[in-house]
Amino acid sequence: MTRTERPSISVVIPTWNALRYLPACLAALRAQLQPHDEIILVDNASRDNAATWARCHAPDVRLLELPTNRGFAGGTNAGLRVARGELLLLCNDDALIEPGCIDALWAALHDTPDAGAAAGVLTFNRAPHIVASAGIRMQRDGVALDVWLGRTLDTLPAAPVEVFGASGGLALLRRELLDDIGLFAEDFFNYLEDADLAWRARLRGWRTVVAPAARARHVYSASGSPFKQRL
Repeated sequence: MTRTERPSISVVIPTWNALRYLPACLAALRAQLQPHDEIILVDNASRDNAATWARCHAPDVRLLELPTNRGFAGGTNAGLRVARGELLLLCNDDALIEPGCIDALWAALHDTPDAGAAAGVLTFNRAPHIVASAGIRMQRDGVALDVWLGRTLDTLPAAPVEVFGASGGLALLRRELLDDIGLFAEDFFNYLEDADLAWRARLRGWRTVVAPAARARHVYSASGSPFKQRL
């Protein structure tokens, strides 16, 4: 398969009380998706009428309404279980992907056949030239840190590079990866579930790359999202 023959994508967005960010988040995604792609919005029992809004104003979105807040891990898993796409895009509800983001993620995966995931670059919404996270790096003592935290975009490499794992805030996964290692461990609820997934992926021989050109502005934990300032 060539880069131009991109497989279908299911975008999975868990949300909790973040309605104010959803219109912009969804609009940015729609601008980069193809007709065979889908968006799955998983409402974690929000109190801000996000589900009602989605039914009225986003009929193209597959809406899952959970009776309780199952956190990022549980909400994302619920969406992944019903996803139809060959590729799975994880995106925070308060992230605004920039033009070319999805194509850059797919190119990184396509060019690295043994990579199970491609991480994107999250920048701070109020300082979009500064990196908040570009995946996960693991210290020898087992502490997980954000890749390139605090660096400016003009210092990043041009080509994809390998990292320990992808942040759940912006990542493109192969379905084969999750078929092999399973979904997120829901005991983690909202934090470090992506680091756990990265460990399991590496133990099974899967690599992860970060695509420097795949970028999104992130409000930072607007809905208890999995973005971690690990330092």
